[in-house]
Amino acid sequence: MTSRIPFYFLITLLVIAGAALSMYRHDVYGVPWTPGEERALWELEARIEFDAIGDPVKVSMAAPETQQGFTLIDESTSSPGYGVALIDTDMGRRAEWSIREATGKQILYYKTQMLVDQQASYSPEPPKGSTVSVSLDNPQQTAATALITQARNLSADNITLARELIKQFNDKSNQNASLLLNSLSREQAIINLLSLENIHARIVGGLQLEDGRRRQSINPMVEVWDGVKWQLFDIQTGQEGKPDDILVWNQQGHSLLDVIGGRNSNISFSIIAQDITPQQATREKVQSEDLLNFSIHSLPVEEQAMFKTIMLVPIGALVVVFLRIIVGLKTSGTFMPVLIAVAFVQTQLVTGILGFLLIVGTGLVIRSYLSRLNLLLVARISAVIITVIMIISVFTVVAFKIGLVEGLSITFFPMIILSWTIERMSILWEEEGAKEVLIQGGGSLLTAVLVYLAMTNGLVRHLTFNFIGIQLVILALILMLGNYTGYRLSELRRFKPLAES
Repeated sequence: MTSRIPFYFLITLLVIAGAALSMYRHDVYGVPWTPGEERALWELEARIEFDAIGDPVKVSMAAPETQQGFTLIDESTSSPGYGVALIDTDMGRRAEWSIREATGKQILYYKTQMLVDQQASYSPEPPKGSTVSVSLDNPQQTAATALITQARNLSADNITLARELIKQFNDKSNQNASLLLNSLSREQAIINLLSLENIHARIVGGLQLEDGRRRQSINPMVEVWDGVKWQLFDIQTGQEGKPDDILVWNQQGHSLLDVIGGRNSNISFSIIAQDITPQQATREKVQSEDLLNFSIHSLPVEEQAMFKTIMLVPIGALVVVFLRIIVGLKTSGTFMPVLIAVAFVQTQLVTGILGFLLIVGTGLVIRSYLSRLNLLLVARISAVIITVIMIISVFTVVAFKIGLVEGLSITFFPMIILSWTIERMSILWEEEGAKEVLIQGGGSLLTAVLVYLAMTNGLVRHLTFNFIGIQLVILALILMLGNYTGYRLSELRRFKPLAES
């Protein structure tokens, strides 16, 4: 008989290693055990892409500064072969890259860390000089005068005047506003009208802070000088004041990105949140040879946001293993419920369940027709895949037409997995009957819901992402469950008569 000592030694080693790595992260770097225990730090990464044409290249990007609600902790760049400088200019802080010659696709990174700090130390810089002169043709001048006159009558100062102007531009029935918007963007039209009243205003970029966001763009916003400080306005909603989840990126109101020697330039932002101690937030960056650089936090922010979901998959695997081995719950496929649960995370639970039932139910009806054609397996599966894609497309369009925005997220479902699920359930229906299909289909859906609840738990998400050693502990638990050869809980009912006799 094979000795089980090496197996138990491996289990012990995994648990000790996982616990040690987690303790190291907690003690050395101050990462809290529970989410929200310490101060929040936003890590933001700007990704600049453009096509170089073989000439000297100079790239200038606005860099954020300490501002209301946020303190700049650290910033860095990643740009192989480029010269880089972070400088203060008349246009505010800028990050500048330069190279003598470049050709083809170019990607530059800028990363910054902003600590959530309601006592952030900053001083608003008052506007310099007079307002910018505005040139309008006769129809535009007439429309602008009418808008300003109406706003002036309903306002008391610069801020309320700006608020009234934004309301007018958000009114789709306002013909004067529509005339100006034919040739001007909404933010530029508002700035021009304020300039006509000698009110200093500027266009800035607001970045919506949401954990795990990738490829996010800047939203134009307007700042108006009230004589003491700059007041921020959301031109889409008319909301006045700076929300806690908005970071102003190009604070001086100048261009966000300038590229010389390239074309097709684009900038996008990835965002991720961390919970850290105040000491960690303010001390110097960890040295490059430190263990932290071998963690997920050393990756670019966009990849970190992706791994935040990937690191939850082992939790789903643990739930599936427990339900199948210990409980004895039947599912259609081994880890199909995990992938469905990942889709639920994107679509939300109720929308996901309804979408799953609609797609699988409709797919089974169509698959029953395909079975009559006596197709080969490869052709039949291919037909089912195409059918699933068509079903998802139709349901998405219908949801959009009826105004059900939640239904648009149904596209996150894994199409190949759904196709195989439909195929397996159809074969099961033919061989075992509808009852077995309901048992396995219901078991899969119940498992997916339980996995979803585990994946969306705040504590679970925090531990799996911030403590990579937890993955070793999960691996040890799965190996231990895989060694179980006793009765399943579902079998207790089966053998209950024997126990009573």
